[in-house]
Amino acid sequence: MQDYNYVWANCFEITLELSCCKYPLTSELQQEWENNRESLLAFIEKVHIGVKGFVRDAVSGAGLENATIVVAGIAHNITAGK
Repeated sequence: MQDYNYVWANCFEITLELSCCKYPLTSELQQEWENNRESLLAFIEKVHIGVKGFVRDAVSGAGLENATIVVAGIAHNITAGK
């Protein structure tokens, strides 16, 4: 699903794995949170870095669907949705 959303929906999903243990004991969950709290909060603070908004026609202001957005120096173009 992550690959599909990245390619077709311009949505970047991630999976966070906090430990190599898939089923930690309940008694260990608080320690896992404490071990990863600062990193997780720092990541959340960075989520909205970048450009977001609507692609519109400069004259009419109408939304443009399937417009290709190209940024110099970045080798991944984005195509606007509907």
